[in-house]
Amino acid sequence: MTPFVEQLLSRAHADKQTIVLPEGNDYRTLIAAETVLQHDAANLIIIGDADELAQVPYNLTGAYIVDNKTDSDREMLANAFYELRKKKGMTPEKALETMDDPIYYGTMMVKMGLADGMVTGAVHPTSHVLRASLQILKTAPGIKYVSSFMVMEVPDKNFGDDGVMIFSDIGLEIQPDSEKLAHIAVNSARSWQMIFGTEPRVAMLSHSTFGSAAQSYDRDKVQEAVKLAQSMAPDLLIDGEMQFDAAMVPSVAASKAPNSKVAGRANILIFPDLDAGNICKKAVKYFAKAKAYGPVTQGIAYPVGDLSRGATVDDIVGNIGIVCMQCQYKKAQDAKKAEAES
Repeated sequence: MTPFVEQLLSRAHADKQTIVLPEGNDYRTLIAAETVLQHDAANLIIIGDADELAQVPYNLTGAYIVDNKTDSDREMLANAFYELRKKKGMTPEKALETMDDPIYYGTMMVKMGLADGMVTGAVHPTSHVLRASLQILKTAPGIKYVSSFMVMEVPDKNFGDDGVMIFSDIGLEIQPDSEKLAHIAVNSARSWQMIFGTEPRVAMLSHSTFGSAAQSYDRDKVQEAVKLAQSMAPDLLIDGEMQFDAAMVPSVAASKAPNSKVAGRANILIFPDLDAGNICKKAVKYFAKAKAYGPVTQGIAYPVGDLSRGATVDDIVGNIGIVCMQCQYKKAQDAKKAEAES
């Protein structure tokens, strides 16, 4: 486990949140749960067959095991799901049947306050996790678009902040237009603040650095997104368009973008489309031996971590830690809002 994840778990322990893990049939999830429980970093709910989980060679002492087929809350959650979706044609019978799906069951537990957040996706595809999240949890107030990010930790501590950075979007938006890119940039910066509490420095990536390439739709899209993001959040350091090396390497930045406050020291990279983000994330993970924690959704009303199906145990532990940070932040913001309204 890296120092970054150790720090996450330590912070999570200081203000423990309840996280539901719907994929109790996945051994990686169970090993990750054992690690989190050993650090007393979260209250865990694991959805799965209680008899089967009692036989696994992992110490899950302290976890609350829920069998969604027999759980005492099943009918209550099904009724609540029916009420949420009846205008969309949902029936009570279909709602009860839907609770057979552990992802929907876990999502309803979050919706009904039985858990603060959810981490899943080691077995189920993103489309399935996102469908349940949007149908049940909806988008957060004031958020127009849902996107995803990953926290990347590379061995070379000269990059990002001590080797840690955010890549976005790497899981949801396939071909975002300028407006969506701008929202992804701003939301990613807010996610950085939420997790780390330090200054985000956002580079919006392109094949061009400040107009160095010939005019094209792809270049112009990112240029327009930078303007929109800067107008949406003038308090944030967001700059571009710029190439990867200009964003990350100080010597290159000094040549290509000498007047930028972000170039050469970015800790958040916004990719122009899903192809670029997904390819770069996996290239960095395997070629640079990086740790990749996520994807984590941003813009959903409650914290949801959507794992890659290629996730390692360490990836899952880190994702749980990140979602705990999101839960802590959400509770603090909700408390401030309630105090202001009282």
